[in-house]
Amino acid sequence: MSPEPAGEVVRTADGRDLILNRDLPVSAGEAWKWVSESERLEKWFGTWTGSGEPGGRIEVTMNAEEEESTSSGEITACEPGTSYEITVGTGMGDWYLGMAVESRDEGARITFTQHLDEETPVGSIGAGWEWYLDRLAAAIENKPMPDFNDYWPSMGPYYENQ
Repeated sequence: MSPEPAGEVVRTADGRDLILNRDLPVSAGEAWKWVSESERLEKWFGTWTGSGEPGGRIEVTMNAEEEESTSSGEITACEPGTSYEITVGTGMGDWYLGMAVESRDEGARITFTQHLDEETPVGSIGAGWEWYLDRLAAAIENKPMPDFNDYWPSMGPYYENQ
């Protein structure tokens, strides 16, 4: 069974925002650790090193791809325990990413946002972040990691048509 896409693409004054939510069966404090601490982030995405405050430079190494890749970035905003925004240089230009954590009755909700310009192809990006956030949920619940082939290319049209 293939996962269903759950994100949305919202028009903004500067382009578009890709927004994805995940409800997690842990407290907001625990969810924050999974999206901010390198040791936990490594279990589903990759690692980071550097200065973890606004204006701080970081190196992000993605380890879930076929080949590890490292990118430089900057933390542009951070409210510890609540949210952060980073700018990361990639082979496709700079990516502007945000992560927010909020408490829910049954755990926590994370909201991931990527700011996109009009030319950025959102199909593979949306599918990729769906996969990563499902990897996060799998890591928290100690379940097997999902297969990217279940996300791409099947989710591409969903995101491209929004």
